[in-house]
Amino acid sequence: MLLIGESLNVISRKIGRAFKERDPKPIQEEALFQKEKGMDYIDINLGPAKKDGHELMPWVVETVQEVVDDIPLALDTSNIAAIEAALKVCKLPPLINSIMVRPERYEKMVPLAAEYDADFIALMWGPEGLPRDENERAALCVELVYFANEAGIPNEKIWVDGIVTPLNIQQPQLMSLLAFQQMLQDIAPGVKSTCGLSNISNGPPEHLRPILNQTYMVMLQKYGMYSVIADPRDDKLAEIAKGKRPDIVELIHQMMDGEEPDRDSLSKEMQDYAKTVDVILGKTLYSDSWLEL
Repeated sequence: MLLIGESLNVISRKIGRAFKERDPKPIQEEALFQKEKGMDYIDINLGPAKKDGHELMPWVVETVQEVVDDIPLALDTSNIAAIEAALKVCKLPPLINSIMVRPERYEKMVPLAAEYDADFIALMWGPEGLPRDENERAALCVELVYFANEAGIPNEKIWVDGIVTPLNIQQPQLMSLLAFQQMLQDIAPGVKSTCGLSNISNGPPEHLRPILNQTYMVMLQKYGMYSVIADPRDDKLAEIAKGKRPDIVELIHQMMDGEEPDRDSLSKEMQDYAKTVDVILGKTLYSDSWLEL
C-alpha cells in the first residue's frame, strides 16, 4: 500500500509558522524526514490559503524540491489558483488533493488536471456534504469519474476518497466506507483509491490513535485500498503497509471473515488488535477504555 505523508500541514504550529514566515528550514527538514520514513508521496497541505495561496503553494513546492526531488507531491488546498500555480513548478507528476463532487469545483479543477497530466483525488463530498451511505458514495463517484473521462482523464489517474469519519461519533460510516470500497472496481474499473486515514482517530486519546489507524488501514486494504494519507511518524503503520507484519494482517482479515480467534492464545499486542476490530465493526461499543476491557 502506498503511503502519503500528512505532516507537512498548516495545522502544525511549526510548519504553519514556517509557511507564514517563508522559512524553508522546518519545511525541508520535514520533507527529508518523510523521505527517510519511506513515504511514497509528500502531501503539502495549506488549508484554505485564501489570501496568498497562489504565491505560497509554488514556493513550498520549490522549497521541498530543493532537498527532495525524487518523491512526487500531493497538492492539498481548497484554493484553485494555488493548485494551478503549483502545477507549473512540480518536477514530477503531482497528485491534486482533492476535487469534490460539486460542479462548481470539478468543472474548474478537472480541466487543470487534464492540462497538466496530473492524477487527482476524487473526494466523495457532494452538494449535501458527507454521503449517507455507500450507495450515495457510488452515485457521486459515477458523476465525477464520468466528467473526468469526458475531459480525457482515464480511470487510472483518478484516486477515489470515500471519506473516513471519526470512530467515536460516526462508526456506521466506517462500515459504509468498507462496503463502498468493495463496490469501487465494479463502479469504476481501474480507479485507484485513498483516504485520510487519521480521521478515524480524531477525538480518541492520543495513545489510542495509532492502533485505530493501523487496524482500519488493514481492513480497507482487504477490499483493495490503494493508498492512505497517514502519519509518517507511525513506524508500525509503515511496517504493516509495506508487508512486514503479515501476522497482524492475517488476524484482522480472518476476523472480518467471521473467524473468531482463540484470544487466550494471542499475545497482548494481537489481543489489542482483535479488540480494536470489534470496536470498528460495532461488536463492542466505543469507549476510551476499550483496550482495557
